[in-house]
Amino acid sequence: MDFDAFKNDIISNNWKVHGVEVYEDGILSHSFGDTCETRFPIYSATKSILSIAVGIAEDRGLINLNESVLEFLPKNFVQEISETQQQKFKQLSLHRLMTMSVPGFPFRPVSEDSDSYLRFSLSCKDFKPEEITFDYSNIPAYLVGVALSHVVGDVWEFIDTNILTPLGITDAEYTRCPDGFFYGASGMSLRVNDLSRIGMLLYNGGVCEGTQIISKQYIDRATSVQQMNREGGYGYFIWKYLDGFSINGKWGQKCYILPNSKLMITFLSDMPDNSNLLKASMEKHII
Repeated sequence: MDFDAFKNDIISNNWKVHGVEVYEDGILSHSFGDTCETRFPIYSATKSILSIAVGIAEDRGLINLNESVLEFLPKNFVQEISETQQQKFKQLSLHRLMTMSVPGFPFRPVSEDSDSYLRFSLSCKDFKPEEITFDYSNIPAYLVGVALSHVVGDVWEFIDTNILTPLGITDAEYTRCPDGFFYGASGMSLRVNDLSRIGMLLYNGGVCEGTQIISKQYIDRATSVQQMNREGGYGYFIWKYLDGFSINGKWGQKCYILPNSKLMITFLSDMPDNSNLLKASMEKHII
């Protein structure tokens, strides 16, 4: 490992990297930048935190991922859509939504005609429940978050109580949709070290300071290939990466977790154009 070379790439190329942490065998070995002070947007890395919340609910017998999402959505919203539309959504299990294996959804649950994310999502007509193929969208994650609220109450309070507080993560920022539900697809802001704590929970098989926060059985499923894609595979809102897996947000919010190599790398950045170069430098100098 040549962490200094990686750091020099960041500095010499003027890449907008907020901070980096590298863990070897579970111990912080290298860091650079602002890792513990400032919270930065993590975008779709929010989905992985939602996945952990779903896993905790499943561990407690509150939810079954093979059930239809329609069983968990607010009845007043469901009753607004046609019987034909209800039958389409009835075919969508939580498993299908969490593996992004439903083609045809728009990328975001927003439109000029509706200020309700849930009403917009339920009005989508072009998705194809009969086809199983990878198609990335924020709508599946949003719907899973709304569904989770049916069994745990306020999803953000559930995440804060059962994940963030045990991990020592304080003052995380988050977003709600206009309907008041936690927007599980994006919208969170964390410190670099906060995201490392999330990653380390997965690295350690769901254990934090001797307490089993989430079952290893769920983590094994969530981090294995449930749906193949061109990036190498997707689990439950978690990406396959090499012989491990990763938490990903757009523009370079990453936590790469490689248990077999006893290695974890976390960084938060703001690189709309060159995040692939940052990843290439990491792979060259650290992995």
